[in-house]
Amino acid sequence: MNTEPGRKFGVVVVGVGRAGSVRIRDLQSPHPSSAFLNLIGFVSRRTLGSRDEVPQISLEDALSSPEVHVAYICSESSSHEDYIRQFLQAGKHVLVEYPMALSLAGAQELWALAEQKGKVLHEEHVELLMEEFAFLQKEVVGKELLKGSLHFTAGPLEEEQFGFPAFSGISRLTWLVCLFGELSLASATLEERKEDQYMKMTVQLETKNKCPLSWIEEKGPGLKRNRYLSFHFKSGSLDSVPNVAVNKNIFLKDQELFVQKLLGQVSEKDLAAERRRILHCLGLAEGIRQLCRP
Repeated sequence: MNTEPGRKFGVVVVGVGRAGSVRIRDLQSPHPSSAFLNLIGFVSRRTLGSRDEVPQISLEDALSSPEVHVAYICSESSSHEDYIRQFLQAGKHVLVEYPMALSLAGAQELWALAEQKGKVLHEEHVELLMEEFAFLQKEVVGKELLKGSLHFTAGPLEEEQFGFPAFSGISRLTWLVCLFGELSLASATLEERKEDQYMKMTVQLETKNKCPLSWIEEKGPGLKRNRYLSFHFKSGSLDSVPNVAVNKNIFLKDQELFVQKLLGQVSEKDLAAERRRILHCLGLAEGIRQLCRP
């Protein structure tokens, strides 16, 4: 990213919850990637006026303004697909927090639209920029897996807003796919106690070499946000991730990847591989939902 910014891309941030607030902060930071971006305003369903001296603008103005070239979609997951479609139709590039859509068909349609419009569509996956993931990648490389499991616990999550658990938890699935290659789905079950706000999704996956991988998402009141993993290899086992360095600036690192795409610095091969991985994970999530909710 050492190119002198010849032009700036005007940006609007849609949704100013946790992710949107971090994005606004990063866009105003002195980071090299921010030099290519010009924060024009934010869009919110709430009337907020301005935040950190950034003005609120209407969705209509964001879509029609020639000064806006890019939309960061940071709203709840259930609205992602609709916002992406509107901004692509209006000829804007899009960065969206995962998952880009709550169905495989929706995501495929959005990629096709981005291609047709000649626009960048970038789905954020900050979990792949975390120190823990970098550690796991180093540990896994060159080893032959026998079996593994990844169990994630957290507080309750509203499915209407965040989608079926296989979609809201797609970052964990993405870890497994990036570590062990494309996976196939063996079985999936969902245990739900709505009155207790409790749910447990148990998924059995297989690697290309038929090694079993289990993925569990468990959410309910009083459950702490935690990741338990266990990978058994021919050459030993990995049962925890050490407390590695703090995950600093992972959203900024993601922004840097996005800017490289805007500047045409990412190869077609890398873009195609990323797109294939994203659609593979969404396809698995879709299959899991169909097994759990036939």
